[in-house]
Amino acid sequence: MLPNVISKSIILEDGREIIIETGALAKQADGSAVVKMGKAILLATIVTKKEAGDGVDFLPLSVDYQEKFAASGKIPGGFLKREGRLSDYEVLISRLVDRAVRPLFPDDYHADTNITITLMSSDEEVLPDALAGLAASAAIAVSDIPFNGPISEVRVAKVDGKLIINPKPQELKIATLEFMVAGSEEFILMVEGEADEISEDEMVEALELAHQEIKRHCAVQKALTRELGKEVKREYSHENHDEALLARMKDELYDACYEVVSRQIPNKNERSELIKAIKQGFVDGLGEDHGYDSFLIGKYFAKIHKEAARNFTLHEKKRLDGRNPSEIRPIWSVVDYLPSAHGSAVFTRGETQSITTCTLGTKLDEQMVDGAVHSGYNKFYLHYNFPGFSTGEVKINRGPGRREIGHGNLAMRALRRVLPPDAKNPYTIRVVSDILESNGSSSMATVCAGSLALMDAGVPIKAPVTGIAMGMISDASTGKYTILSDILGDEDHLGDMDFKVTGTEKGITACQMDLKVEGLDYAVLKEALYQAKDGRLHILNEISKTLAAPREDYKPHAPRSQNMEIPKELIGAVIGPGGKVIQEIQKDTGATIIIEEVDNMGKINIFANNQTSMDGAIQRIKAIVAQPEIGEVYTGKVKNIMPFGAFVEFMPGKDGLLHISEIKWERLESMDGVLETGEEITVKLIDVDKKTGKYKLSRKVLLPKADKSDKSAQKS
Repeated sequence: MLPNVISKSIILEDGREIIIETGALAKQADGSAVVKMGKAILLATIVTKKEAGDGVDFLPLSVDYQEKFAASGKIPGGFLKREGRLSDYEVLISRLVDRAVRPLFPDDYHADTNITITLMSSDEEVLPDALAGLAASAAIAVSDIPFNGPISEVRVAKVDGKLIINPKPQELKIATLEFMVAGSEEFILMVEGEADEISEDEMVEALELAHQEIKRHCAVQKALTRELGKEVKREYSHENHDEALLARMKDELYDACYEVVSRQIPNKNERSELIKAIKQGFVDGLGEDHGYDSFLIGKYFAKIHKEAARNFTLHEKKRLDGRNPSEIRPIWSVVDYLPSAHGSAVFTRGETQSITTCTLGTKLDEQMVDGAVHSGYNKFYLHYNFPGFSTGEVKINRGPGRREIGHGNLAMRALRRVLPPDAKNPYTIRVVSDILESNGSSSMATVCAGSLALMDAGVPIKAPVTGIAMGMISDASTGKYTILSDILGDEDHLGDMDFKVTGTEKGITACQMDLKVEGLDYAVLKEALYQAKDGRLHILNEISKTLAAPREDYKPHAPRSQNMEIPKELIGAVIGPGGKVIQEIQKDTGATIIIEEVDNMGKINIFANNQTSMDGAIQRIKAIVAQPEIGEVYTGKVKNIMPFGAFVEFMPGKDGLLHISEIKWERLESMDGVLETGEEITVKLIDVDKKTGKYKLSRKVLLPKADKSDKSAQKS
């Protein structure tokens, strides 16, 4: 008997259809839904425990997005031939969904929760990442799990001057802006994307269109919930409360916390120690047998401290470290800090510091992407490292986590938009940011340091890019809010918004926004964007004092690159049998040579660490691909001697016949003793056989012809 499948449909503006189904697959999960668009099919499930773990005061949520290779008719590479750990791309999509749904679970819901989204079938005309958030929300909507949603995610792009929702892959390649936007019916929750130096107004326009589409998706999910009778959610009790303890602590500690906050101490460790001392003093005053729950004491104290810090900033328009809301922390930077790197920079803003390198490589260094849907090569990639010592913590290095992957991706997108096009950039570029200190927005420090490192390496970027992290503290009951520029780590934790914006002097290149409060008026968003612009331009002015534009040349030890183009039919001659010729050239000159066929032409990239190697490789290749011309004189080498003449290699890979009659003006009876194998001689190309293509050489035409009178005298 077939299951009872309930489905709902969403029609996009261009007529494409998104279908949400439930009731057929994964029915033992707390909630499951299938989202279809064309041939693309995603299955989303949610499972959550009934009870929370002991001492847990947060939501232990994990979101995993995975694309099955079978979805696109592929078999995974490697030895295991099966899907393994999530790729960086899958981690990034998982983060997008996580950041969208996490804020809408109730604050007191602390049960272990897992959301899984799986691409089961792909479609070349559909980008499945734009459907992942909708699929996750639909799975929650058909469950009994408490959730203040639903939500949806869409991609908005501008193609040929027009904003469109969920563009096709071909359209995305030529888009001038591209944002993933998540939200509920009431407000936007999350934004991430990149653009070609757009204005703040253009960005707000794109977000408004995306939100209109999101509202339609949410309405369909609510209808699905009603049809399934899932409006009533499960009851839970994941928190213990002691209102008397909270009241006592607030009465005794709030003023002390406010007093420390109001000192506006720049050093975060000093602030932290003073706040800890307040808590410890309270605990010591209770005595050993106080009878209170230690977990609740810590929780309530954090709440009181947060309230004091927020109120100070909101009402006094002052900040924890003494700055005004729009003030940027002191900045210093240097370039060429690491002499052996192709490009390097140190960027420090307040207590956040990045040391970043830029390395120029060949085509052989391109990053290979082998995914279920996305395959190909990357010529530019950025890696971000966040060691424990950057925040004074003891942390074993276990490789990059999801946060590091996400921060690195944001910085990569910010810088990618100003790189020279592939046609003008022969290099593979790797940028690596190592965070040495962190107190707010190390990803934006990476963008600034990355710009400097690229320019220090001599990469001809369009313009330097800088980034800034914005925050906001608001009070919904009064409508008051304060927008903060260049937020501290504490302000990120205490605030209602984390909004990172990057761009050039001309406009925005990337952004990432997460909201922790319901509702963000577009007027407030626009105000934050323009305040961010002022901050970006200030930072740009500061780094321009260090280096304002790319260096005119690469470092002496950086690889030089030169491109050549040859006829397609000569590719084999340059490579040689089994690669013999090209390997010999590389061995003899020390250059790296990459040759490929593009657009029916042979494209050659030559990389060398010095001009001598470069010139040597170019000369060898030119000699191979040069076309013999009748009448030209060449220096050749005797390769083989026959009774009727000799075969002479007069150009690399090209042999011609020097007939016995063309060696001297005098008649030769035999080849004995006339020439030796390996001997270098000068010859002239006198003809090319039209039928066979064989070359005919002459030596005698380059020699003086004896007079007849001389010959007669010799005979007598």
